[in-house]
Amino acid sequence: MNRKDFEAFVTRTYNVPAEHPFSGDSITTVFRHIDNKKWFAIVMTIDKSKLMPDKSGKIDVVNIKCAPEIIDTFWEEDGIFPAYHMNKTHWLTLSLDGSVDNETIKSLLAMSHRLTSAKAKKK
Repeated sequence: MNRKDFEAFVTRTYNVPAEHPFSGDSITTVFRHIDNKKWFAIVMTIDKSKLMPDKSGKIDVVNIKCAPEIIDTFWEEDGIFPAYHMNKTHWLTLSLDGSVDNETIKSLLAMSHRLTSAKAKKK
């Protein structure tokens, strides 16, 4: 799934608009709950070297929230990394370059949406 497809899927599935919350940055896109304003996905274009030190160039990624008890099980999968610029205990970074299959992206996005909802059980 590429960035355009991801953003269209989120807007259509969760009925939320794409937001650009950072002044002067029209590239970074945030998706948040309407009721509690919590983010469940942030889409960015970053340097590949931030995730893969031996790579260069730009890559589109999305950060999503993940249950901490299973988060490290994903770190060995192609295109999934400890979160860039977020808490690595609770967030993952997924490449939007086709290296992560669409069903995995959709499943992890659903988890992120659930974990950040107003109805999420607080510990």
